[in-house]
Amino acid sequence: MDKTIQHHAALLEVVVVNMKKQLKFLDRFLTLWIFLAMFAGIGIGYLFPAISSRIESLSTGSTNTPMAIGLILMMYPPLAKVNFAKIPALFKNTKLLSLSLFITWVIGPFLMFCLALIFLKDHPDYMSGLILIGIAPCIAMVIVWNELAEGNREYTAGLVGINSILQVLFFSAYAYFYLVIMPPLFGITLPYSEIAMSDIAKTVGIYLGIPFLAGVISRYALIKYKGEDWYNRKYIPLISPITLIALLFTIVLMFSMKGQMIVTIPGDVLLIAIPLVIFFAIMFIGTFYLVRKSGAAYPESAAISFTASGNNFELAIAVSIGIFGINSGQAFAGVIGPLVEVPALIALVNLAFYYRKKYYSKK
Repeated sequence: MDKTIQHHAALLEVVVVNMKKQLKFLDRFLTLWIFLAMFAGIGIGYLFPAISSRIESLSTGSTNTPMAIGLILMMYPPLAKVNFAKIPALFKNTKLLSLSLFITWVIGPFLMFCLALIFLKDHPDYMSGLILIGIAPCIAMVIVWNELAEGNREYTAGLVGINSILQVLFFSAYAYFYLVIMPPLFGITLPYSEIAMSDIAKTVGIYLGIPFLAGVISRYALIKYKGEDWYNRKYIPLISPITLIALLFTIVLMFSMKGQMIVTIPGDVLLIAIPLVIFFAIMFIGTFYLVRKSGAAYPESAAISFTASGNNFELAIAVSIGIFGINSGQAFAGVIGPLVEVPALIALVNLAFYYRKKYYSKK
């Protein structure tokens, strides 16, 4: 029994080291990579318009084939990492789990809707793009932020598993509710108010359903034939860079087909970034306060706070492109998300350590 525990502890440590290495060499400079991809795409659009036209011709409706492949690949690694076996352990404390899900799935989406309404009501495309970000809890980078903040690993893994399943089941309904039903209640008429829920469900089925099934099948099949040790030590590090590569590929394609956006990039980036930063801050600080008041220890408080404040930008980008098109303002808003998230969440990791020293050091 002791050997089994030691084995799993050693295995988990390898996973942690790999994640921290990925952050150091890739994700830490994600903001820079995104800017470079933007300018690379713009350069292609200006200097090689024939290439842009060729890429755009590979489309059926709002679906661009190269883009669709890139988006599905982008979503696969995070879902292949999800360990659904961690979920049952969360139900030992139903009060804490209920609080976490309420904050993530009720307060979070409504807060982002309100921020989008306040800051972007005159920019309906960006507003709806921000709303799509708000209804997609993070299932990838949250693991990295939690590890850096020394939160509860198992609890984070369980929450990622639950949120992955809930996104597959309810993202379409949430998107329809916040994009079609909610805006008119606040006096906002969006130009796509007649969008059908079936269109959203179809897009979610392609860009989330396919990689979700692929992730589940590959996890259980490969662990069965190669073992969990091989899966975590070899396979996960092998596929992890695919998300970043596919994201940058997507950005290059987007901007190559809209080179004129270079004129509006600086102002629009700031316009979208401000509500995002406010969202991250409110969700993290508010969640940490509520969870701490519920009696949770620091590791659980950190895990739940980062889960609540992070977002699944990959899904938001995929759905935006699938529904509104590759050149849409919604897709552009989705791209700004990870550009802002990395520096903001790194700052929140430092805030988490401050909270630990202030509220838990004497316990």
